[in-house]
Parts: sequence; structure tokens; C-alpha cells
Amino acid sequence: MKKVFLAVVLFIATSASIQAQLLKIGVKAGVNFANQTGDATDAPGIDKEGITSYHAGLVAEIKLLDRFAVQPELLYSTQGATYKNAVDEFKNELGYLSIPVMAKFYLTDSFSLEVGPQASFLLSEKDNVDFEDAETFEFGVNAGLGFKITENFFIQGRYGLGLTDATKNADVKNSTIQLSAGFLF
Repeated sequence: MKKVFLAVVLFIATSASIQAQLLKIGVKAGVNFANQTGDATDAPGIDKEGITSYHAGLVAEIKLLDRFAVQPELLYSTQGATYKNAVDEFKNELGYLSIPVMAKFYLTDSFSLEVGPQASFLLSEKDNVDFEDAETFEFGVNAGLGFKITENFFIQGRYGLGLTDATKNADVKNSTIQLSAGFLF
């Protein structure tokens, strides 16, 4: 009976160790350098500038092969732009719940190439100008690089391009560069 109990405990401990290596959950946060592209942002007499904002949330890494993993994320991310004319300055800031799902290709044990789709749901709209109403859903793609500083601590750089319009009656798409740091438990 003791041998069976010891074998079961050893099996459970080994399974837990294997699962811990295949799935890691953590947090990440960073800075966004956001802008908006499209025909509607090129109006005469109006200058457009990007905004600096932030993102933060949860991240998981599911190791499928030795050099391949999938990284789903759940982030709050702010994006938008600042518009200026000769008299006024207007900031359009959109807050999204973003769900990127990145395919991670490890080029070395620490360095990874990341690419994948992103679905974003509008949670807040802070603007001090009467733009057309923002779309409540945005779809985009991301590509970037990641680097594991330690087994648990990582940094990432990513470019995200919106493929669907950010506003209802204008050709405006979000474009964002993200720099992140995170920790996997």
C-alpha cells in the first residue's frame, strides 16, 4: 500500500512539474505610442500627432513545442491621436479591452519572434472634440519581438495595426507601438 501511495504522489508531482513547464501565467504592462491612420486624418488645416499612453493586463504562455508557444493576453490598452488646427488641440483617446493571441517562435532560448491577431472591444472614449462615434469592435494584427531576461521576467516590443475602422463614419485605423515588461509565474 505504501508503494502504491508513493507511486501516486510521485506521478502527481511529476505531472504538476510538467504542467508548470507547459503553461505559465503572468502579468505585463508598458507604454503605447499610438496614432491613427487613414484618409479622414489627413484633412487640410489639421495636424495629427500620436499620443503616449499605456497598456496592462494578464498574459499566458502555452509551450506547444521546444521552440514554439502560443501567448494569449487580456489587456486594457489606450490608443488614439491628438488633432491640432490653428486655434485648438483635440485629443481622442480610446480605451480598449484587447485580446491578442500571439504565436511565438523562439529563435534562441531567450529571443522570440511574435505574430498574431488581436480583437479589441471599446470600453471608454475620452475626446474633447465631437468626432463620429467610435466603433465598439476593432480587429487588427500584431508583430514583434520578445526577450526573456530570466526564466520568468521578459520584455517585448510590438507593432499593432488595426484592420477595421476605429470610427463609424470615417476611414480611421489605430496604429500602435507597444513596449512591455512582464513576469510569468
